[in-house]
Amino acid sequence: MRGGAVTGANFDLTGRVALVTGASRGIGRALAEGLAAHGADILAVGRDEVTLDPVCEAVAAQGRTAIPLAADVSDIAAIDELFKRIQSLGMSPDILVNNAGIEEVCPSAEVMPDLWDRIVDTNLKGAFFVAQGFARPLLAAGRGGSIVNLGSLTSAVGVPTAAPYTASKSGLMGMTRALSSEWAGAGIRVNALGPGYFRTELTEVFYRDEDWQKAMLGKIPMRRFGRLEDLVGATVFLASDAAAYVTGQILYVDGGYLASI
Repeated sequence: MRGGAVTGANFDLTGRVALVTGASRGIGRALAEGLAAHGADILAVGRDEVTLDPVCEAVAAQGRTAIPLAADVSDIAAIDELFKRIQSLGMSPDILVNNAGIEEVCPSAEVMPDLWDRIVDTNLKGAFFVAQGFARPLLAAGRGGSIVNLGSLTSAVGVPTAAPYTASKSGLMGMTRALSSEWAGAGIRVNALGPGYFRTELTEVFYRDEDWQKAMLGKIPMRRFGRLEDLVGATVFLASDAAAYVTGQILYVDGGYLASI
């Protein structure tokens, strides 16, 4: 067999700086802490800087640097200010985890324009302009990097009462493919993670229904819901040199759900 061996060094993120949006809780916090455990320093982004204190403390406890940054990614002006602040800190992240997102269930016949805009502006429009702000200094400097966009099962299947969310996450996959094709020559890889059913504050509304839980568990071949730590390894892989030839892909972490339908 030709080629180098896969070792721990391939997954080592020491010396890297990871920008994680939606880092104050749930998946974003788990991924920020997981990247730090593999050596990355963290720029933690959330709507309110105070809510980022717990994740920054957890990262610091691992001996890594963590800087809280307040920004609403649905606001383009706020994204511009975010990258100006990052530049003022003398930092240039080379990993982006585009995790910030919102979801609100609503029958499609009742969706109003403000609900549509609120979800799509955060999950898709915001993700694009954060990726743009992340990539610009890398392109100017001729440096590579890695973007991991947070997709969803709705990137692949339709879910009733979630049309705006499904549209945003499906669009995110198109964006991932487009950016990966455009920036691959510059050494910037763009991939996506597709979490299955994970219980977070964002999805809590579903888990309150025990009948729904039973029905969903019956559809998941591994017969359990995801744990946040299940997402860390996949994210570290996509962010690291172990995935040096991987771009434009979505890696589903779903206990076999999509494979079984």
